Amino acid sequence: MKFLAIFIMLAIIWFILEKVMDRLLHLEKKKISETPGRKIEAWGRTIILIIYLCLLFFMIDADPNKMKLFLISYLILLLGFQALLEWKYLRPSKQYIKTMIMLMLGVVTMYNLERIFNL
Repeated sequence: MKFLAIFIMLAIIWFILEKVMDRLLHLEKKKISETPGRKIEAWGRTIILIIYLCLLFFMIDADPNKMKLFLISYLILLLGFQALLEWKYLRPSKQYIKTMIMLMLGVVTMYNLERIFNL
């Protein structure tokens, strides 16, 4: 039950941070799927997901530290790929800056999950 409460709390904080950053950076949300990069985005996300799902089979019996690093690497690769595509196709909107900030906050949060759960 504690896990669910903390997960919901983190999701709410993540949502609020996104809205605050949109206002601070004066961003209007645009989608990569509305640009010529939509096929690259779809293929890239699919390939990343397939690779990590295949690797997850080997991570089932891994210790918690390896699993944490596995999830952090997935987050870095996925949000880094998204930021790269936003930089290439949505450069004038500066939306990639928000994605990079959320990437850094996500990595720090994932790395410190043990401390969060031991409150």
